Amino acid sequence: MAFWLQMGFLIASLTSSAVRGRVEKELSPECREFLYMGTPPKALDLPSVKYICQFYNKKPRYVTLYSTEDHIPIYSAYTFKRSDGEKCVDVPWMYEPQLSTSFDTGEMQPFPRNYMHMNFEDTQAILDDYTNAIQYERGTLNPDEHQNEPDDKASTYTLTNVVPMVPDFNDRIWTKQQHIVRKRLNNYCRGTAYVVTGITKSGTMIRRENMNRIAVPDYLWSAYCCVDYDHNTPYTERYKFPSFAHYALNGDENNEVVETSVPKLREFLRKSFVNQNFQIFVGDCKPQPSMRSD
Repeated sequence: MAFWLQMGFLIASLTSSAVRGRVEKELSPECREFLYMGTPPKALDLPSVKYICQFYNKKPRYVTLYSTEDHIPIYSAYTFKRSDGEKCVDVPWMYEPQLSTSFDTGEMQPFPRNYMHMNFEDTQAILDDYTNAIQYERGTLNPDEHQNEPDDKASTYTLTNVVPMVPDFNDRIWTKQQHIVRKRLNNYCRGTAYVVTGITKSGTMIRRENMNRIAVPDYLWSAYCCVDYDHNTPYTERYKFPSFAHYALNGDENNEVVETSVPKLREFLRKSFVNQNFQIFVGDCKPQPSMRSD
């Protein structure tokens, strides 16, 4: 009897450890593959944030740094996949079970019809948070159009990859820039393109039932790094490699996207929003001599 009790505790311990590997303090090697040189952005760690290795259909798809206090991602980091930009359809919105329980599945899951876990909404956004927030809509940091395989596209439809965006801004400004980046990387990036897309907070919150539920971003920003690119790229695009970035104010359609270098984006964010040690890519994505393509 004692033997079987010990075995039961061992199995439970191993199961718990394996599951907790999806929501981590330190990223596992399999999820570092989505980061340039396996290194996440520097100096964004806060007490209330957690790394989510976004698993879908038994495979890691990308990485998210998530705020369990503000119920939004700080950033999502992913590898760009060449695609025609076709949108994924008929995918239900999902959530991250491990933010709410310790012994649940290690993969994102569709919201069940009755998803009232005792602490379910304490640590993440739920669909009801967006129901009456008519000023905002759900905008994904890792967009499905930057992925190619159906499962990679489907994995972007989790609320842990979503922030509130002003509809006109999301539909006409930010989405247009995602198209531009997709076409540029499709055409001129020969190797792996690492992308990090994040936010800065405004102090505004979406409220539900007299409670602050979701932080609304002030700015959205994004940067990519592709050290293996076509050196015959036309000059109008050539200076946007191996890395480039952009940011925009989460407002109406009259706001413009500012395209800039990665160092200049870093300096812009350092002025008001992030720690002075903040860094998106190791060495600002300047390839070492051994990494340069011919």
